[in-house]
Amino acid sequence: MASSPYQRIAAELREQITAGRLRPGDQLPAVTELASGHGVSVGTAHRAVALLTAEGLVSVVRGRRAIVAHPRDKNSTDIPVSTAAGFVT
Repeated sequence: MASSPYQRIAAELREQITAGRLRPGDQLPAVTELASGHGVSVGTAHRAVALLTAEGLVSVVRGRRAIVAHPRDKNSTDIPVSTAAGFVT
């Protein structure tokens, strides 16, 4: 079970993605919506999205909402743009 607030938010979104309620190309809620809905700071909600980005489940373009990533070919060597650009810590 996730222990910190950002891990709980990420786990909830991850479950929605794996269950198909959020599908590839769908937008995630805005970070401000995640924060207010979970009673946490925007930074905490952003950290949850960053975790999912690092896992390859979502794609982030600066200034836009995160979207559910399209599954990649297992042999693909592509690096997500957000990771390559240094948006994920």
